[in-house]
Amino acid sequence: MKIPASFRDQKAHAAELRFKLAQWFRLNGRDLPWRRSPDPYAVMVSEFMLQQTQVVTVIAYFERWLKRFPDFNTLAAASEEEVMHVWQGLGYYSRARNLHRAAKCVVDEHGGQLPDDPAAIARLPGVGRYTAGAIASFGFDQAAAAVDANIARVLARLGNLREPIDARAGSDALWAMASDLLPESGGREHTSALMELGALVCLPRKPHCALCPVRDYCAAPDPELLPVKKPRRASVRIDENCAWIVEAGALLLEQQSGTRWRGLWKLPALNGESLGEPLFKIEYPFTHHVVTLRVYGKSAEAELMPGQRWFAFKELAGAAFAAAHRRALVALLPLHGLPASLLDS
Repeated sequence: MKIPASFRDQKAHAAELRFKLAQWFRLNGRDLPWRRSPDPYAVMVSEFMLQQTQVVTVIAYFERWLKRFPDFNTLAAASEEEVMHVWQGLGYYSRARNLHRAAKCVVDEHGGQLPDDPAAIARLPGVGRYTAGAIASFGFDQAAAAVDANIARVLARLGNLREPIDARAGSDALWAMASDLLPESGGREHTSALMELGALVCLPRKPHCALCPVRDYCAAPDPELLPVKKPRRASVRIDENCAWIVEAGALLLEQQSGTRWRGLWKLPALNGESLGEPLFKIEYPFTHHVVTLRVYGKSAEAELMPGQRWFAFKELAGAAFAAAHRRALVALLPLHGLPASLLDS
C-alpha cells in the first residue's frame, strides 16, 4: 500500500493533530443518543442503522428500537417479523436481519455479552471491517481504526490522496493512514472526533476550511476535489406495477421473497396488465436502480396467488412494509375514509 508522501511527512505531528482535534470535538461534538452511554449493544445497533443512512433519520429509529429491544437477549428472542416491523421504513433490510442474527450469535456463543476483541466482533453477521473497528472504538474505547465516508474524506484531504478511495489501492492507503493516526489508547474520542469533523466541517461540498481545527496539517490544494472515486454506474430504470384490491373491509397483500425485502408485505404485483391511470405513482432509488411504482385499482381474482392474504384494515398496523409500499398505503387509505394513522395504531 502507498501512503501519500505528504501524509508520511506529517506523522511526526500526529500527537499535536490529535490534541487539536480532540479539543475541537469536546466543544463542538453533537449530542447523539448513542454517545450518551457507550453501551456496546447500543453502539452496535447505531452502527448497523447508520450504514448508508443519515444521522437525522436514524435517531428516532434508534430510540424506538432500544425501547422494544433493549439488549442482545431481548433481540435474539424476538421473531423476524417483530424485528422487521420495528425496522420498517429505514431501508436496506438486510441490516435488520444481520443485526438479529448477530444478537443470536452473541447470546449463543458469548453469553449475551458482546466480546471486546475486534476479531471476534468482525466474525458476527453483518459486521465488516469498519463496523468492527467502530464498535471496538465507541463501545470499548479501544484504539482501533475505523474508516467510514466522513473519515475517508478527512484522511484523503489531509494526505492529498489521489487514488480512488473505492478502489483497492486507495482503500488500503486510507486504512493505513487511519492506523498511523491512532492514539495508544482512548479510541472513542479520537474516532468520534475524526468522524464529526467530516460531518460538520470537512463537508463533501464547500468544506468550512477556515473553521477546521487541523487545517495546518491538510495537504490538499483544493479539498473540494477530494476524495477521488471511480466513475459511477449508470442508473437502471425499472417499472413496478401493483394492484389496489379492497373487498369487504380488507386489503389484499402479498409477502415478498428474495434477499432484499424478504418477509415484508407489499401490494400484489401486476404482470403486464394495463389498467388506465394509476391511483398512485412514486419513484424511489435502490443501489443503482430507479424504480417507478404505479398502483392501479383492480377487482379480486377468484383465487389467491401463493404468498397472498387478506388483511382487515385494523390489522395493517401489525404488518411490516417496504417504504414505497407504505407510502402508497398512506396515500390510498383515505379513499376508503380511513386515516393514514391507521398504520401506526
